Amino acid sequence: MEKRVVITGLGAITPIGNTVEEFWNGIKEGKCGVDEITAFDATQYKVKLAAEVKNYDPEQYFEKREAKRLDKYSQYAIIAAREAWKDSGLNQEIENMERVGVVIGSGIGGIETIENENRKCIEKGPDRVSPMYIPMSILNMATGNVAIDLGAKGESISLVTACATGTHSIGESYRMIKHGYQDVVITGGTESSITPLSVAGFMNIKALSKAEDKTRASIPFDKERSGFIMGEGSAVLILEELEHAKKRNAKIYAEIVGYGATSDAYHITSPALDGEGGARAMKLAMKEANVKPQDITYINAHGTSTHLNDACETLAIKTALGEASKTVMVSSTKGNTGHLMGAAGGIEAIVCAKSIQEGYVPPTINYKVPDEECDLDVVPNKGRNIEVKYAMSNSLGFGGHNSSILLKKYED
Repeated sequence: MEKRVVITGLGAITPIGNTVEEFWNGIKEGKCGVDEITAFDATQYKVKLAAEVKNYDPEQYFEKREAKRLDKYSQYAIIAAREAWKDSGLNQEIENMERVGVVIGSGIGGIETIENENRKCIEKGPDRVSPMYIPMSILNMATGNVAIDLGAKGESISLVTACATGTHSIGESYRMIKHGYQDVVITGGTESSITPLSVAGFMNIKALSKAEDKTRASIPFDKERSGFIMGEGSAVLILEELEHAKKRNAKIYAEIVGYGATSDAYHITSPALDGEGGARAMKLAMKEANVKPQDITYINAHGTSTHLNDACETLAIKTALGEASKTVMVSSTKGNTGHLMGAAGGIEAIVCAKSIQEGYVPPTINYKVPDEECDLDVVPNKGRNIEVKYAMSNSLGFGGHNSSILLKKYED
């Protein structure tokens, strides 16, 4: 028998707040986390802005020796997972931890460690490369470290689908619980790739905005958009089988009722120009949830602020929702956070859960110039207090990966 799956815990560290409460307040206040790059000297770079985590001191969370043995992308995942676990009220002492899984993905993994150790190898020789280089940099280590930190002994896997990673991770975790393989899954995404090589790579593929005005850099759906702004951080959700949650009187943010995942099979970096793959992912999520397009109140769009993504995603939403696309509210919170890449789907799932919980649809901030190619209700600049029964979150990644999850207001 298929199980119902609910969200019982949230954790986040983001460019606009280092806890879920700070982050969500930042969303409601229209806070923009984009600013000048401080992680390295960007003097020679045409790209000057990023959305960095602010006021971060690893020694607030880890012992000094432990912090040195964790790439920042793993640190962020552990911090978000600890907050989500605490928020859920789960207890390792009484929980069957063999039924608790971890699925936390990253788009790039420990690239800061890779860059640092590569420099050492070239400049000082192979013997100077850290023995921790591999365990710090490989992409599964966020999941592995979270499992160790919290004692989770169930399925422990990592997914990577570029910028769709976070949503795929949540969707696959949902399936694990729905089909009875796990009782609880700690899931989401993490990213820390505002580094010299990573920024140069995205810059030279012409994916990043070269804007120097931080209020006109990450501007989803705006006609003057010119590329995305790299962000960093982590977002982790606790998914739980409904009866398991009810037995312990857990608070429930929302229920996950649908998941769709497709491939464009079109191009390594460009979305399919008609949005067909994204549309199919949304349709699959709605079909699984047995809902009609007009039932959906809010879509948190992938909305990266690149010309192609926003235009193609608009077409995808129109194709998937038909006439309902004229009334559904569609905003992108990447104006607030920049693009967290592998962590984007996690943070945007938290936005959907909080929107449902509080009856609030967040705006697309810094929106000025309407684009006829993006003629949806993008909730410009000002959020709306309105009941949200169904909220959808879309993520689309390089390689043609598309994923959509559908959240519902919980009803017993």
